[in-house]
Amino acid sequence: MSNFVLMKDIEPQIEQHPWPPFIHQGARVLMLGTFPPKPERWSMPFFYPNKSNDFWKIMGYLFYGDSDHFWLVKGKQFDQARIEQFLKEQHIALWDTAMKVRRLKDNASDKFLEIVEQIDLQSLLAQYPTVKAVVTTGEKATGVVAGIAGVEPPAMGHSVEASVGEYSFTLYRMPSTSRAYPLALERKAQYYREMLLNEQLLISQSH
Repeated sequence: MSNFVLMKDIEPQIEQHPWPPFIHQGARVLMLGTFPPKPERWSMPFFYPNKSNDFWKIMGYLFYGDSDHFWLVKGKQFDQARIEQFLKEQHIALWDTAMKVRRLKDNASDKFLEIVEQIDLQSLLAQYPTVKAVVTTGEKATGVVAGIAGVEPPAMGHSVEASVGEYSFTLYRMPSTSRAYPLALERKAQYYREMLLNEQLLISQSH
């Protein structure tokens, strides 16, 4: 009898989120992705770690007029210390909508992520009641939050009023910052710029 097992019959392992939320008292905007890529794709052990992801390039472009503002050329990685300081100064918190996942394919695509355990958004907002806006960075993350709040997911670039328990917030849907999402960085940045203006984290003269 053959001892081999067909690969398709092996259930993908459950992965747990590798780090805690980055959130602090006074945070006003909570940005939520889905789940980090595999560690071999990280340029730092922090949110949006893939060097090809546009998230930190968009933040640099909008706040400093330089898409490489958070990039360490010598180290070929993002500057996590500078990023964390920026987030605190701008009252921005980061977390993800999936706490545990299975990767149905060996990549970072949301399309092939099975969420095993999702965010406990109500508990998080209870600890940080200053958060008044939840911003999702992609379709899958938007679906999770909309499902928790019992609202229809907003169209990209739009928002809806939502609540979980006694906590109310504005839910914004932003385009994915993955390079796989077919939209130029400047165009993606326009969506984020409007949201940041609405939440008074960016002044109208900024890029």
